[in-house]
Amino acid sequence: MNRDNRTLTIERTLNAPIQLVWDAWTQPGHIAKWWGPKGMETRVEVHELKVGGAWKFSMKMPDGRDFIAEGVYKELSPPNKLVTSADFKPMTEGVTLEVILKAQGNQTHFTFNVVHPSEEYCRQQEAMGFKNGWGSTFDRLAELVEEES
Repeated sequence: MNRDNRTLTIERTLNAPIQLVWDAWTQPGHIAKWWGPKGMETRVEVHELKVGGAWKFSMKMPDGRDFIAEGVYKELSPPNKLVTSADFKPMTEGVTLEVILKAQGNQTHFTFNVVHPSEEYCRQQEAMGFKNGWGSTFDRLAELVEEES
C-alpha cells in the first residue's frame, strides 16, 4: 500500500532554533503550553521519552469531558526526528506521527506527517478538518517557541 496516499503533511518554518523546537515537543512543561487547539488546557499525564515509552495527554473539552491523546514512541533522533504511534480518542486512532526538524540558521523547518492505516481513513481525516485542527495547534507552538527564543 502506497504510504503517500495515506499521509497528510503540514510544513512550517518556525522562528526559533532547532533545540528549542525539539524541547517544545519533548518536555512536559512545554507540551502543556501548546498541545491542542486554542482554549483547551492540556495535562501531561504520562511521558516516557524513550523508544517504547508511552505518552498520554488529556485536554478538558468545553462540555467538561476529557479528550485523550496517547501513543508510544517508535523513534527518537534528537533534535531532528520523533516518530510515535497516536490515538486521539474518539476522533482518530491507529495513526503514526512523524515530526521532522531541520535547522535553518536561527529558524527551524518543521515537517509534520500523519500516516494513516488506509487511504480511505486518511481522506476521512482530511475532510474532518485535519489542516485546521493541527494548524491552530501549531500556531500555539509557533507562539511559544518564538516567545522563548
